[in-house]
Amino acid sequence: MSRIEALIELDNVRKSFGDFEVLKGISMFVQKGEAVCIIGPSGSGKSTILRCINGLFPIDEGFIRVGTHRVHELKSDKAMRSLRHQVAMVFQQYNLFPHRTALQNIMMAPIQVLGHDRAEVEERARKLLKKVRLSEKADSYPGQLSGGQQQRVAIARALAMQPEVILFDEVTAALDPETVKDVLFAIRELVEEGLTCILVTHEMKFAREVSQRVCFTDHGLIVESAPPAELFDNPQDPRTREFLGQVL
Repeated sequence: MSRIEALIELDNVRKSFGDFEVLKGISMFVQKGEAVCIIGPSGSGKSTILRCINGLFPIDEGFIRVGTHRVHELKSDKAMRSLRHQVAMVFQQYNLFPHRTALQNIMMAPIQVLGHDRAEVEERARKLLKKVRLSEKADSYPGQLSGGQQQRVAIARALAMQPEVILFDEVTAALDPETVKDVLFAIRELVEEGLTCILVTHEMKFAREVSQRVCFTDHGLIVESAPPAELFDNPQDPRTREFLGQVL
């Protein structure tokens, strides 16, 4: 795949926090409509990759492009705004506003950031609640919802910005096992619809089933990248084999 075809491109991305180098030269491409899972041990740089892609963390060296946006060159909130429209992110913590209902949480950004019409945004928000199977919770506050329900509201909120790309950062890590499946079902539907997704996950079965490609990271590098059947069944690098031996 050439750089021109890729929707997302990272080339030799380095990022340090103080003296600690978290990313040591990350290069990857993601095509439009592709679902890529990033797996690896804690502290290997997985979440930092996502935060660099959407401009939350400035990088020290390298190149990041999403569509026409050269992310590493965007310096102001104003410059970031159109990138935020194109790239949404769902975090491990739901980050919902506790004093706003589920519907209001979903409506806020399209109205305040994009300036969209309130009536049109409300119609979109109700459709998104239906999509994540929470229509009946429109008027509920976050405190009245389970963790899994809050996470699905957070996914609907990300979709309300009509992004081209969604980044999922360990979205099931804080959930009870019985609520995980509803969140994964919602994500699986988005992947099947062809939305470009990058998922940092520790759910290996889900990574195998949902992604077109899996990247294994360790110590700030992408050690191995391959289709899921290849990476899980026949890993080439000893570090990948060791990690999978511990988690599978």
